[in-house]
Amino acid sequence: MELKNLSFVAKNKGVLLRLLKWVNLRPEESDRTLLMFAFYTITSIGLRWSEDSTVALFLDQYGAKSLPWIYIASAALGSILVFFYSWLQKIFPLRLVIVAIAPFMVVPLILLPFGLQVSPFQVISIFLLRLWVDAFYIVNDLNTSIAANQLFNIREIKRTYPLISSGILVADVLSGFSLPLLLLFVGLHNVIVPFAAGFIVLGTLILWYLTHNYRQAFPNAPQRLIPTASRSTRSRLTGPVKRYALLLFAFFALLQVMGVLIDFQYLTQLKLNYNDKQIASFLGIFGGITGLCELIMQWFISSRLLERSGVFVAVATLPASVTVLIPIIIPILGLFVVMQGENFFWGLVIIKFLDELLRYTFVASSGPLLFQPIPAKIRSRVQTFSGGVAEAFGAGTAGVVILVTLWLCTRFMPMTGHDLVLLLLTAIAGVICLGVIWLLQKGYVELLVSSAEQGQISASNIDLPLFKQVVVKTLAEKGTETDKRSCIELLSQFDLQGAAEVLASLLVKLSPDLQKSSLEVMLNAGANAAYLPEIRTLLAQRQEITPEVFALSLRYIWLAEQNPDLGKLEEYLHPQENSLIRGTAAALLLRQGTPMQKVAAMHTLRKMLTHKLELERMNGVKVLRGSVYLQALRIHIPNLLQDDSLRVRRAVLEMIVANQLEEYYSALLAGLCYKSTRNTAMLALVQLENEALPMLLSLATNIYKPDVVRMYAWRTIGQIPTLEAMDILWEQLEIFRGTSRDHILNILLKRHKQEGIVSLVDALHQSKVERLIEQELTFLAEIYAAYIDFKTQGEVYAAYIDFKIQNTLEKSPKSERVITILSLMEHALLELEIDVKERLLMLLKLLYSQDNVQAAAFNLRSQSAVNLARGLEILEHTVNLPSKSVLVNIFDRRSPEEKLQHLVSKGMAEYQQMLLSDRTRRLISLGNLLSDWCLACCFHFAQVACIRLTIPEIIATLRHPTGFVREAAIAYLSVVSPRVLLELLPQLKNDPHPLVIAQVKKLIENNYAN
Repeated sequence: MELKNLSFVAKNKGVLLRLLKWVNLRPEESDRTLLMFAFYTITSIGLRWSEDSTVALFLDQYGAKSLPWIYIASAALGSILVFFYSWLQKIFPLRLVIVAIAPFMVVPLILLPFGLQVSPFQVISIFLLRLWVDAFYIVNDLNTSIAANQLFNIREIKRTYPLISSGILVADVLSGFSLPLLLLFVGLHNVIVPFAAGFIVLGTLILWYLTHNYRQAFPNAPQRLIPTASRSTRSRLTGPVKRYALLLFAFFALLQVMGVLIDFQYLTQLKLNYNDKQIASFLGIFGGITGLCELIMQWFISSRLLERSGVFVAVATLPASVTVLIPIIIPILGLFVVMQGENFFWGLVIIKFLDELLRYTFVASSGPLLFQPIPAKIRSRVQTFSGGVAEAFGAGTAGVVILVTLWLCTRFMPMTGHDLVLLLLTAIAGVICLGVIWLLQKGYVELLVSSAEQGQISASNIDLPLFKQVVVKTLAEKGTETDKRSCIELLSQFDLQGAAEVLASLLVKLSPDLQKSSLEVMLNAGANAAYLPEIRTLLAQRQEITPEVFALSLRYIWLAEQNPDLGKLEEYLHPQENSLIRGTAAALLLRQGTPMQKVAAMHTLRKMLTHKLELERMNGVKVLRGSVYLQALRIHIPNLLQDDSLRVRRAVLEMIVANQLEEYYSALLAGLCYKSTRNTAMLALVQLENEALPMLLSLATNIYKPDVVRMYAWRTIGQIPTLEAMDILWEQLEIFRGTSRDHILNILLKRHKQEGIVSLVDALHQSKVERLIEQELTFLAEIYAAYIDFKTQGEVYAAYIDFKIQNTLEKSPKSERVITILSLMEHALLELEIDVKERLLMLLKLLYSQDNVQAAAFNLRSQSAVNLARGLEILEHTVNLPSKSVLVNIFDRRSPEEKLQHLVSKGMAEYQQMLLSDRTRRLISLGNLLSDWCLACCFHFAQVACIRLTIPEIIATLRHPTGFVREAAIAYLSVVSPRVLLELLPQLKNDPHPLVIAQVKKLIENNYAN
């Protein structure tokens, strides 16, 4: 029976995984996404019932002519609520605002329907209900968008938000088809309370549960305590961002103007044709049918259109369709003759259907992508301004336009003339909107380049079809070489094959430098015979192109052709030919030629590699990068690695990687040891990706290598863009302590920042970081315990040592030396505390927003009490760990005694006072947890205090990679065990550190003197 149950569970799990894959979700995102979807759907059902009910009541009470006043009042109230919402974020933590705003909005929605039962308040209650429901929509959409941005990073939200946003479409279907049934059983006046309000409250409870379970994703600090973008970034991006934000504002405002104009005409005709209950039923059924079509469009067409045509084509569908449809529908329905007929009503139903279909599918899916080029630090602020405020402004503007139009038409036109005018105004708004979209596309490019320069953009958040168009336009027009080269590099990173297609057609028009860059990209994409005509055209212009471009073109043609004419290549082997062209021809013949041709090519390349001129040797090495068989030329590589020319040595390192010469990979590691070749070696090792990981890990974990070399080995691992490299970093983060852990943390933070990961959501990594934080806190307890013992017992211990040597009448040089070393020890422990606290801050950056923690760190390092308090408050409101109070206490300006007491009270450490001899042994036993200077101080103190240490501890310290630590161990042995030291001195003479050599030399001389 158990086996059957297990089989059933496994089968269901497989079905669930397939379902998640179908909706483009990952398992770790499913819980958050489904909860957000449930919240948005259930809340939207309640709002939709409320909207349709209040629309019917309003039209029955006031008529359609009063709708413009609702639009204006709704715009004013919506703007006030958006600013109020933004102000609340400055005063209260974001999680509290998100959870509390829905109950705040739902209270009037519950109270106002009671006014419908009282005759004097019925009229004003209907007006306020209609107004409040519109405002609730604005706040609910804004609340949902902000909550989703907090719960998901930039890559996750692209997968999850389309599903979340489709909640309103599902709500349209469910609420639309269920509303007629509700009206049948409970009546129009009883829909909002209890049914609509009940659904909104249920949605609020789901949101509360969601924010409670994922509270680490929401900052606990008010917005006034959260740092904004840096001044340098702001000053550089203010102009383009401001222009782009204003265009976005205009775009969303114009869309809202179009929507309100269509909605007014639609509701006006609805009022003329139906009574109040019929209106509510029609709105419900219309919403259900529209929602069903929207769901099909959203799930099966929207993403494909975005992928193939780009974001700007998608957002242009709405204004373009409405603008084109209105002039067509007017003559078809005979609007010039019968303006108020049934044909006009159904024509408006079609336009309204099209407006809602495109608005809630293509535009809704594309809207968030329009904000992607904006720097992440100010994106939410721009989104609030260009989203909520713009829509409210657009609705208000449309209301004013309608009122003015009705007034003018009443005075100067026939009674039915305003319908035609409003339709024409809608079409004009659509045309203006298309113009704004065209300007937006140009602004999108400016911000795209700015963001790319700062590493804020990647293939995952770019509209690729649009970017290709941008590259073609940028390269074809006049502009700086730097901008054009940046476009080529970005396109090659995002779509290498597409880059070759784009660049091939532009080769002849580009400058020599850009031609070189373009040909290198095309070769990296693989030689393609389809582009041979363009390359041959370029090759035919030999007098106008540089040798580098000619050599690359030559290489491309002979690699792309199926049966190349190798005889022509032999013409380029002449000694008078440019060395790069000559070498390229020789390398190609070595790859494809006949035996005789290969001999001639080998002879040419050998002469180049051994030539006296640096340029000849360097070009000889360069052309070997694409060679398949180096054959006898390998014997020259060792000499070239020792070449006097730095440029030649760098070229050799690049050639080793290009040809995957495994026997010379050790040269790449050796290149990390020298500043002159370090960058080249790092880039070469990164190209090897996972193949280089074992070598780099061996170098990074070798404690006897210089610390700077180990640091660059860790950095190289961090630059390798594979999951295996990240796994190694996470594994080694737990194993290593001290400086190595600092290096790994810096690398992980840099990777997370580049990839747009705000905080770790993965439970495995989160628990791992939390364990490391507890580990560092436990180590801090050891530091505080040692500091307290040395501080309280220092002078007494110095007097005790004097007593042992029978010199207690006055302070002796021995006593003074002990006190000096004790002072050094205390300072070393305090410096060690600073290192651990910096490490704790780096660990916190992995769990929470780096900007928040960095702002806290900046203030915590300040000597100002005001700044310190600010830093502690940011930290307290950012961190959600069980050890939060301990962390705040440690970063506060308290004495070590108070900090240790707090650690002990929280059960994170135990303290028992020790003798200084025992405490010293305890510190030395911690080994690599101590800094090098602190460990050296321990041995110096053990020396003057004559403390007995174990042989393994002494031997381990004599082998320590740091010279002054070995010097301290030798000094200790010279006092405690001179006989053992005498036996070790011959071996110690070969120590690489000059400090140790001088010490050993002096000890040997003293020994011979005695």
